[in-house]
Amino acid sequence: MFGPDKQSGQPKLDCGGRFGNMASVGEFNSFSASIPATKVELSVSCRNLLDRDTFSKSDPICVLYTQGIGSKEWREFGRTEVIDNTLNPDFVRKFIMDYFFEERENLRFDLYDVDSKSPNLSKHDFLGQVFCTLGEIVGSQGSRLEKAIAGIPGKKCGTIILTAEELNCCRDSVLMQFCANKLDKKDFFGKSDPFLVFHRSNEDGSFTICHKTEVVKNTLNPVWQAFKISVRALCNGDYDRTIKIEVYDWDRDGSHDFIGEFTTSYRELSRGQSQFNVYEVINPKKKGKKKKYINSGTVTLLSFLIETEVSFLDYIKGGTQINFTVAIDFTASNGFGAKLPPDGRVSHEFALNGNPQNPYCNGIDGVMEAYYRSLKSVQLYGPTNFAPVINHVARYASSVKDGSQYFVLLIITDGVISDMAQTKESIVNASKLPMSIIIVGVGPAEFDAMEELDGDVVRVSSRGKYAERDIVQFVPFRDYIDRSGNHILSMARLAKDVLAEIPDQFLSYMRVRGIKPSPAPPPYTPPLHVLQTQI
Repeated sequence: MFGPDKQSGQPKLDCGGRFGNMASVGEFNSFSASIPATKVELSVSCRNLLDRDTFSKSDPICVLYTQGIGSKEWREFGRTEVIDNTLNPDFVRKFIMDYFFEERENLRFDLYDVDSKSPNLSKHDFLGQVFCTLGEIVGSQGSRLEKAIAGIPGKKCGTIILTAEELNCCRDSVLMQFCANKLDKKDFFGKSDPFLVFHRSNEDGSFTICHKTEVVKNTLNPVWQAFKISVRALCNGDYDRTIKIEVYDWDRDGSHDFIGEFTTSYRELSRGQSQFNVYEVINPKKKGKKKKYINSGTVTLLSFLIETEVSFLDYIKGGTQINFTVAIDFTASNGFGAKLPPDGRVSHEFALNGNPQNPYCNGIDGVMEAYYRSLKSVQLYGPTNFAPVINHVARYASSVKDGSQYFVLLIITDGVISDMAQTKESIVNASKLPMSIIIVGVGPAEFDAMEELDGDVVRVSSRGKYAERDIVQFVPFRDYIDRSGNHILSMARLAKDVLAEIPDQFLSYMRVRGIKPSPAPPPYTPPLHVLQTQI
């Protein structure tokens, strides 16, 4: 069942209908302005976690959950990386969230000791949890909240440290490479296994970890691989903010040996390779004890390249068209499949408006009108097969791979899926194409199958092949039923979450293919009219 499936022109976003001109940058949007939000970055650290491993320390991960509107159901928001062999982790991976001043945004942080590569959290040891609100973190002194971890009766589970920082809109990234010379020897039977840890300073004088390099084994003169980091992550766009870089010798048991540290700033680093970017690595303890101490080696910046990140809007301005297709599962549990008039043949892929030669609908109202009309003529049937509709859109997407068009498929379903293996294969194949899939789950069913298709945690795979990129976003409709009666706000949240991953999925396709946005056309200039007057 399809509709709409139509290209968007520029500057109109048709999406199967004509929604009128898109607002240009800088125009006031009364609807979005009524729900103001600030983007904040949450950093997570823990101290004195439970030790669950017998022969080593825990390998912790932090999982963040947010609470759905109305239903109060907890939904996973994201996970940090796993850090091996430590009870005092400073997680590098951050959580980027929208902070609404006027709303209570409940958060839950669960800690686990990871014992295998399984994404299933029940396979790992629970280390405790913390409940708080985003407002609590933002409103704490220095936007830094420290709370005791609970959840295991009779056990002291340690503490969690949550830090929030408002993000600016800097779009630059930098590609940097470092090397070191004559670092201190830390290993008894070898040299050192050095790596770098980058921290940005905070207003209260504390530091937040923002990057770790790889470990270079058994050398005092390492050359680390070049790495890319956003300026926002490195210094939040403040070019004079202090950046502290620590040098460690890696140890298998997690007790990495501190070699030394130095400080710099984005402004200093931006000078590139020069005498200004050769830094002495200083170990303060050694310096205080040894009068003849000079340094623990040097670190040199080899290269510094600034790149401006292109945005989703840059491509839209440059003329990329978004094609939108809607697939509707007819009622709970009877499937996409239906018996079509006049002969009652079963089909898993038919035009919602009954016209396969022209399956387009005029906007959402047109989709609803076609849906109600179909209900009167189509006999609901089963089973629910996703693969045919995914393959339908994939056929169109495979014919246009130059970045001029991108395809979005919205599937509205009750969650019962009959062709899981074929659907996974279709998603793996489609991940190479300019397309994304949104699944909205309607009704009270369990959506375990849908969560499996949403590749946020584990990339979808089929026959040993993994999806090239994550192209599926799943949201359960029931999480957005606002019992307070504020349906406008709850539907706005639904729309936001439904579309949340599309820009990043779109950009991931363009980056992998090396496709740059076309130049935006010049702004419209109205023709000059010569005003003639008579004297």
